[in-house]
Amino acid sequence: MLDGITFDQAAGGLGKCLDYNKANRLPKDPAYTDLGKPADYRIILAMRSTGDSNAPGDGYFVVAVREKPVPTRLICTVKDGAAAGLNTSGGDPFGDAKTPVVPDINSGKLYQQSVIDKGNWKLPFRWGIIGGYRASVATMTVSYGGGAGEVVLDHGWFVATGTLTKQVTAAPHLKGYDATGKLVYDSDQDASYEKTLP
Repeated sequence: MLDGITFDQAAGGLGKCLDYNKANRLPKDPAYTDLGKPADYRIILAMRSTGDSNAPGDGYFVVAVREKPVPTRLICTVKDGAAAGLNTSGGDPFGDAKTPVVPDINSGKLYQQSVIDKGNWKLPFRWGIIGGYRASVATMTVSYGGGAGEVVLDHGWFVATGTLTKQVTAAPHLKGYDATGKLVYDSDQDASYEKTLP
């Protein structure tokens, strides 16, 4: 929990996000997935969100994961006390990737402002990036915009956060190390990782 967001606020936001998912399903939608209830999830990140030209209004993000019945990850935005957007993915967070660290492909929601605002982001900007890590990874580091952020490893998920104070063109740079301190992952060497911002 960051930026003064309490666990109760984050849990309440998670509940609103799951209600939002149910309320916005299309009748008889074969692609609809019931995302379950808040107690099924572990909140791995809650942080403020910054409005931009594409999605005005500040609020906060809630990122939560569950393991059963199907591994699920959700990123939800809460604004003015209501869920304002939801992104979910299901299944193994590693997919077909063989790398020891796999940044979530939808993390851009957490570390970018709108392409419309390129070069003119609101600063300072709280950012985050999430993804999976394998047991061979003991520690990770992250840098973004020339500054170091903080990385927490949490039961197979990593959460990296920080605050930008200047405009950027490159995505967060992640490194993973094994228990001996050997570099085992570098996002600069990961062909599937988008290293520049759109």
